[in-house]
Amino acid sequence: MQTTVKKWFQDKESGFLDNGGGADIMVRKTDLLNCQFLKVGATVEFECHSDKRGLVAKKVKLSNQKRAQHSNRVKKPYRPGVMT
Repeated sequence: MQTTVKKWFQDKESGFLDNGGGADIMVRKTDLLNCQFLKVGATVEFECHSDKRGLVAKKVKLSNQKRAQHSNRVKKPYRPGVMT
């Protein structure tokens, strides 16, 4: 999946990804692959999983910004168990 960073808390080493109007997706520093922290507004690619607290991003990496800017896809909220 691909989306943008909504919030990042440097002191907590975690943040949230935008989910197109659905519940935000939590991301932790330990799940970042090609960076040490995220900036709000950055585009990332990730795998979305569900745990007892909600949606969690895994294998998060910064994506190619040019490719993301040219994407015309409409964001849809992620629903566990549904492939879109």
